[in-house]
Amino acid sequence: MKCKINRNAAKVIKQMLSEKEAEGQMIRIIVTEKHGDHAHYALTFGTPTEHDEIVKTDKDIDILLDKREDFLDGVWIQFFYVPQEEFVITNPSKGSH
Repeated sequence: MKCKINRNAAKVIKQMLSEKEAEGQMIRIIVTEKHGDHAHYALTFGTPTEHDEIVKTDKDIDILLDKREDFLDGVWIQFFYVPQEEFVITNPSKGSH
């Protein structure tokens, strides 16, 4: 499985992982909703399970992805500061709006 992450997202995720509430946790990307050829995603904390693959990114952050979910292979995690601060998670290899 593959996962890309932009520089802004890496910075924010590293900060999130350094907080006490995240101790011992990893970042997990989940599919929240599917619409035929595309999906909606969310970022959560978690620990590895038997169905997870730990994907190493080029920003030295490991991401948990469920191997059973096709829509997760190839996700791109981005963080934007404008027009508002938010994560945008897409999968360019799958459909979109």
